[in-house]
Amino acid sequence: MEEVRASAAWVASRACHVLVDSSGIERVVEAIGGSIPKVEWDYEGIHYFDDGPLTVQYLFVLDALNFCFWPDKDLSYDHLALGLKEALEKDESAFDADRLQKYTGPQLRELLKWPRPLPLEDERLRLLHEVGYELERSFNGKASNLVKSCGKSAGKLVALVTRYFPGFRDHSVYKGHQVFLYKRAQIFAADLWGAFKGQGYGEFHDIGSLTIFADYIVPAVLQQLGVLKYSSALMSTIEANNEIVSGTEEEIELRACSIYAVEKMRELMSKKLGKQVLSVELDLWLWSCGVQSPSLRHHRTLSIYY
Repeated sequence: MEEVRASAAWVASRACHVLVDSSGIERVVEAIGGSIPKVEWDYEGIHYFDDGPLTVQYLFVLDALNFCFWPDKDLSYDHLALGLKEALEKDESAFDADRLQKYTGPQLRELLKWPRPLPLEDERLRLLHEVGYELERSFNGKASNLVKSCGKSAGKLVALVTRYFPGFRDHSVYKGHQVFLYKRAQIFAADLWGAFKGQGYGEFHDIGSLTIFADYIVPAVLQQLGVLKYSSALMSTIEANNEIVSGTEEEIELRACSIYAVEKMRELMSKKLGKQVLSVELDLWLWSCGVQSPSLRHHRTLSIYY
């Protein structure tokens, strides 16, 4: 996880399209006051949970597919989470490793009760097949075995996921320097922690090692709060709903500067409150603010990583 923090700080120190505003961070921390507004992990009741290995399997499949909804204006994360939940309630073998390797586009749509092709559908299928194949090959078909092998370390779990499952390797190159962001691998650990309330499969002694999960929503909320400032050219691109190509300086800066800014926010809050503040909790709060703001304008990038 230190690779993520270090590379985010490296980008932030050289960014020319996105600026982290320290005075904006101070204002937000001051406004928050004594503690982060509490947001429950499953505050909308959209996730499957049975307190056992099947929940782990569900969350891994969910986070393998948790990216790029915006090209279909009607599609959201809620549709994915709820669709997978209902599919599993109907058929507990729906996410067995051998079945994951065989899904077709129409079958995945039927699973989610979605009436038309999904954004980046071929990529979603590829990742679903990859998860099924590697779980079967290395973990006896069970995501719970993957989690057991991390020794209650969120950092080790992220490392294992990115080692065994190439579709989770959220890397970029910025000005000749490799940048590690690992959004979906980290959110899998965070989802386990949230779902199991820090117990059982969700018990991690180093949950504080996770950063935020750099996506579309969090940068937009941070910009709205005055924590991030965009160049006029980047602002115009976002307001015009024009696509920002994956791997460009603008796209990497949006994500890396968001991680760096929230790390600085967390440090300031810890200093003021005298206790550890989790990036996971800050991310959940920022994300919930974003999804409840219909006027929020986010950047648009076709990517399998978020």
